This record gives sequence, structure tokens and C-alpha cells, in this order.
Amino acid sequence: MITRGDLIAPAIKRRRGKHKIFIGMAPGVGKTYRMLEEGHELKQQGIDTVIGLLETHGRKETAEKAQGLEMIPRKEMIRGEMKLTEMDVEAILTRQPQLVLVDELAHTNIPGSPTEKRYQDVELLLESGLDVYSTVNIQHLESLNDLVARITGVVVRERVPDRLLEEADEVVVVDVTPQTLEERLLEGKIYAPEKIQQSLENFFQRRHLIALRELALREVADNIEESALTSTLESQYCSIHERVLVCISTYPNSMQLLRRGARIADYMKAKFYTVFVMHPERFLTKEESLHIETCEKLTKEFGGEFLRITNPDIPKAIAEVAQQQRITQVVLGHSQKSRWESFWQGSFVNRLLRYLKNIDLHIIAEKD
Repeated sequence: MITRGDLIAPAIKRRRGKHKIFIGMAPGVGKTYRMLEEGHELKQQGIDTVIGLLETHGRKETAEKAQGLEMIPRKEMIRGEMKLTEMDVEAILTRQPQLVLVDELAHTNIPGSPTEKRYQDVELLLESGLDVYSTVNIQHLESLNDLVARITGVVVRERVPDRLLEEADEVVVVDVTPQTLEERLLEGKIYAPEKIQQSLENFFQRRHLIALRELALREVADNIEESALTSTLESQYCSIHERVLVCISTYPNSMQLLRRGARIADYMKAKFYTVFVMHPERFLTKEESLHIETCEKLTKEFGGEFLRITNPDIPKAIAEVAQQQRITQVVLGHSQKSRWESFWQGSFVNRLLRYLKNIDLHIIAEKD
């Protein structure tokens, strides 16, 4: 049997290839077509491009789009009385193109193949130094499996690890509206006529498509944000998703502040955090400790995360939390009778503003 080492040995000294993934909310959005379209463009630019594996599913437009691109013949395998085919990784490595187009990343290979999954074949190609364009639907991501099952009632058996998106050099969402996808289905551009009605009543229900579309867009947005976080200077970094941080103290009206912050987060569909910064030389009374515990419980009831920090420099501590959690909105309270008045009215806010970059600051007037 051919081993992983055998497959990548001819190009062991080459750089790892670059991986571009085309992802969509469901079959029929046009991932494969888009991949082929870009393949043609790169071929015209002089890039040696081949199709490693293509699944047209009988779609005429997809098959026509593949014309003009070299296709590596599939490897034939005999299983019982059946002749089955898979992507021929060895033939591709022997051919050594610059770019390989591989459809359906989540596909499970025929039992007895050198690898269990097609994404593992793609990883072999990448390790050998070949660039790869591939396609996948959002429901095939491992971490979303349970959520997709709750949304659609369908348990997806073929899955890929989330790290593929994280490690990819580029991820492109191929997006259409649920209405457009339904029209394509009814026109017979996705499945054969006998499968259309069943699909509309099950996976392709409008509410399912809306939820899956949001999942796809959010997943890629998160992926872009994480990449930006690791590759961009902190002073230049800007969060994609809204995140709200409420700063509380031992002052009783912190409860009002928490509720206001939670409403802001809900309106923005944002992640919600609460922070309490305590000076290391100050000790809380029993009443104050109970108050902070109540704030923590309320934060969790709102679906937020409570952070307790000890630091003598309160503005700096808040700014550090904001940076770590990628906060976009900071909420503070202000009261004329608060014993923290000197902080709120003067140097506290000014110092905090100097620390916070690209973050909106809300100062809420608390009721006395």
C-alpha cells in the first residue's frame, strides 16, 4: 500500500501549497461553477491548472464550464462486482500542475483507499507543494454538526475538521439568496426532477436556508477576524463583530448599567461581557461582595461573560480587557453622588479614552 511519505516524497523540499476554499450554505449556490470560473481565468494567465476531481451531479452549466480545463482521469477501483472511481492523487502528483481543482472536500473515499477522506487527499497535494482550490458546504463543518441537525433535522455524515478553514489561505463565501436557490431547484438546476419536491419539503425549506446562509456568513467572518487578529498590528486591528463590555463597580446602580449594556448588546446582536476591576489594596465588605456576585449572576442570565480583575490601574485594566476580548463598545456609569465621581468626571475617562483605540465609549447617566 502506498504511504503518505511515498506520495509526498517527490516534492518533499517544496513549500506547502496554498489552499483556497469556496464555501456555501447548501448545494446549488454555485461553488463548483465559481471554482471552475477562476480556474479558467488563472489558466489564461499562464497558470498550469488541472481538475483533480469534479462532481457535476448532472448540472449542464457546471459540465460546460469544465470544458477547456485538463481533467486528470479518475482512479478505478473494483469492489465486489462494482467498478468505483476516486480522485487519482498519484496521477496528479506525477503530473505536477501548479493548481488543482478539487470538488466536494467532505467526500468519504471508497473503503480501501490510501486515505479515508478527500480532504486528506487535498492535504497530501498541499504538502507536495501544489496549490488547491476546493469546495464545501457549511453543514459539513464538524463543530456545526449538532447545530445543523437542530436547524434542518438532518444529521450530516460527511464532515471536515474546522481547522481546514482556519489553515486555508483564502475562504470565499459563494452566496445567493434563499429565494434564488429555491428558483434554481425548481428549474432543475440542482437535483433531478423526481427529487425536487422532497428537497423543498426537507433540507431546502426557506427557514433552513436562511439559517444556513447566516451560519456560512458568520463562520467566514469569524475566520477573517481571527486571521486579522494574528496578522495585524494591535493598533490597526478592527473587530468585525460587535462586542459590548460593561464596566461595573460596587455602586448599587451597576444593576441598571448591566441591563442597559445587555439591551445594547441584544440590539447589536453582539457578544456581551461585564468586568469588575478591584484595587489590590481595597477589601470588599460583605454587602459589596454580594452585590458583585449578583452582577455576575445577572450577566450570565443575559448570556454574557463576567470578568473579575485585580489591578491598581483601573482604566488600564479595562483597556487591556477590551483589547483581549476585541471589544467594540464600552459602557460606563456616571452618577453625581458616586464615590467614584473623581474617576468618572475627570482623569478616569480621559485616561481610558487614551487607552481605547477604535472603540466607542458610552457613559450612561445612572439614577441616584
